[in-house]
Amino acid sequence: MGTIFLHEIAGTAMLLLLGGGVVANAILAKTKGNGGGWLMINIGWGLAVFAGVYVAYATGAHLNPAVTLGLLANGSDMFGGNPDLGLAAIPATAGNVIAYLVAQMIGAMIGALLVWVVYKNHFDAETDPGTILGVFSTGPEIRSLGWNFITEVIGTFVLVFVIIMFGSTPSGLGPLAVALLVVAVGASLGGPTGYAINSARDLGPRIMHAILPIPNKGGSDWGYAWVPVLGPIVGGVLAGLVALAF
Repeated sequence: MGTIFLHEIAGTAMLLLLGGGVVANAILAKTKGNGGGWLMINIGWGLAVFAGVYVAYATGAHLNPAVTLGLLANGSDMFGGNPDLGLAAIPATAGNVIAYLVAQMIGAMIGALLVWVVYKNHFDAETDPGTILGVFSTGPEIRSLGWNFITEVIGTFVLVFVIIMFGSTPSGLGPLAVALLVVAVGASLGGPTGYAINSARDLGPRIMHAILPIPNKGGSDWGYAWVPVLGPIVGGVLAGLVALAF
C-alpha cells in the first residue's frame, strides 16, 4: 500500500506538473512559450507521461484511473511490481484499486498546485478566465456534452487498449512507447475536447482551480466536469473488455 501511494502520487504529480506546465507556457500571458501551439502541447504531454512512468515504475505506472480500471476489467491479477527486479508484486485487489485511484487524485492535485506556483505571476497577469481554466482542466471547442463524452470514451479506449497490447507484444521501448501513444492520441483525437483521457488529470486540477486564489479565474465549469471524468472510465473499461478477445 505504501509503495502504491508513494509511486503513484509522485508519478501522477510529475505528469501533471510537466503536462500542465506546458499548457501554461503555451497559453498564459507573458510566458516565453506563449503561442507555442497545439503540437507543442501534445509533445509536452507525451514527455510528461514519459517522466511520470519512470517515476512510478514500481507500481506499473498507471497514473490514470482508466488504466487501473481497464486492467481490472481485462482480468489482470497483478497491477505492478517485478520480483525479478526486487520490486514487490502488487495484486489486483479491491483495496489496491482504491489505493491507486486515491493516490492518482492526490498526485494530480499536487502537480496542479506546483504549476500554479511556477506560473503564479503569469496567472496573476492573465485576464481571460477561459485561458486560466484551460491550464488546469480540459474543455470542448464545440460544447455538445453527448458527443464530447463519446470523444473522451474513444480517445481513452485507444490509450488503454494499445497499452494492454503493449503488454503482450515484444518491445524494448518501455515508457517511450506510452509517451508516443499519448502524443498520437492528442494529435489525432484531441481536437474536440482537449483529450483528458484521464479522470484524475482533469478532476484533480479542476478542484485546485476552484480552491486556489487566482485573480480573474471565473468558474470551474462543473457542468462539464462529468465528461472528462466518466468518459475515460468508460473508455478504459471497454478497452479492457475488448482486449480480452486478443
